[in-house]
Amino acid sequence: MTQGMKLFAKVAIQSGINSGSDRKIHTVITQLRKHIVQHGPALLRVPAKLTPFTVQKKMMLEGLTLVFKEALEDGDFEFLDGRWLKVEVRDLELHWYISYQDDKLVVAEHIEQEDVSFSGECNDLVLIAARKEDPDTLFFQRRLRIEGDTELGLEVKNLMDSIDLDSLPSPLKFLLQQSADFIQKGMQGAGAEKEVMNAH
Repeated sequence: MTQGMKLFAKVAIQSGINSGSDRKIHTVITQLRKHIVQHGPALLRVPAKLTPFTVQKKMMLEGLTLVFKEALEDGDFEFLDGRWLKVEVRDLELHWYISYQDDKLVVAEHIEQEDVSFSGECNDLVLIAARKEDPDTLFFQRRLRIEGDTELGLEVKNLMDSIDLDSLPSPLKFLLQQSADFIQKGMQGAGAEKEVMNAH
């Protein structure tokens, strides 16, 4: 039995499914989505960490170039010239160092010292990228951490706020929005369940 099938069976049992009623099916789907959102990053951690850095670097540069195409053309990354930004996905135990040199972005695996760092969990970073969550809100909730040069951190945050989803290639925009919608609904389901448990 695959991991996905085991997860579905576990959720079905927990939800008490014993009929084909729409309500029961909806409950199972909601529970399954919640489990995937909560535990998906843990399942991705090992394969992500085993991915060679050369592959990670290529994917990161291609992704950044697509997302920030207009900003790069306008020279909006010049504030990172000679400076280093650390981006960390805490629950995947991954991090990259990003800078701007010779009019292009560079990604490194190791450096002596970053100037500013942004760290968050996988789900939250997807929500930020899809404009489903505001970086300031997550920062005040301590779900997004910004450390180091305050002025540089503000520049990076403003750049994140300037992402125009409509400028992204349609397949990337669709994938990002669908992923964010799935995550958001899964997190809302987990939050609602927590409120019910606290009420009792």
